[in-house]
Amino acid sequence: MSNLLSLSALLIFVYFLVFFIVAQVIRNNSIVDMGWGFGFVVVALATLLYTGAFAERNLLLTLLILIWGGRLTYHILRRNWGKPEDFRYAKWRQEWGRWLVPRAFLQVFMLQGLLLLIIGYPIILVNASSQPGLTPPDYLGLLVWLIGFYFEAVGDRQLADFKEDPANKGHVIKSGLWKYTRHPNYFGEATMWWGIFLIALSVPSGWTAVISPLTITLMLLYVSGVPMLERKYKDNEEFQAYAKVTNKFFPWFPKKG
Repeated sequence: MSNLLSLSALLIFVYFLVFFIVAQVIRNNSIVDMGWGFGFVVVALATLLYTGAFAERNLLLTLLILIWGGRLTYHILRRNWGKPEDFRYAKWRQEWGRWLVPRAFLQVFMLQGLLLLIIGYPIILVNASSQPGLTPPDYLGLLVWLIGFYFEAVGDRQLADFKEDPANKGHVIKSGLWKYTRHPNYFGEATMWWGIFLIALSVPSGWTAVISPLTITLMLLYVSGVPMLERKYKDNEEFQAYAKVTNKFFPWFPKKG
């Protein structure tokens, strides 16, 4: 397990180093987002092939990562291709000044790599083991993952369709899954990793994989997900009215206005 973890760490370092070099050439650090989902795919495939653990659980988990990572990579590529640097990274570019390159290397690319290693830990843990058959936690984990995938994929699609309609310019989406939570895609992301944690429970020391869903859930709720996006709308009256009746994260029926 320690060898596989070290191998994964080295692979992730090289992976994000390549993205960092490209970002400096094209002056766009937001391409790191394009590498996020596919980075998990790389880790899943590399660890599966390295160990040769092709039992049902290993194949199931790797397939789930391929589906999620492939969809997310396509979604972000489609959304960001040909567009200027994302507002978050553009803001840091201005604030960091002459320290831009070292801070981008450490606080953007290497930090993303560290987070990928922590959140992807269940993948490494499962692929370090090769136990035949599936157990009840595997099936429960798959069910939870499917719920999360639905919220993330459908939420992203609904938002993209909303933005493509010129009549919605300057407005806030409040329909579909967005009627029940202000961030269905973030809720779905966290839920999928709780499902993956449940699958990891069936391998030795599987309980240690709880660090993965805890990290992504806390990150989305309190650091880089919900807070950063909602600060963008702090002066938007329509969004503030929407926020008063709609749950921030966990889906529920809207409150009466």
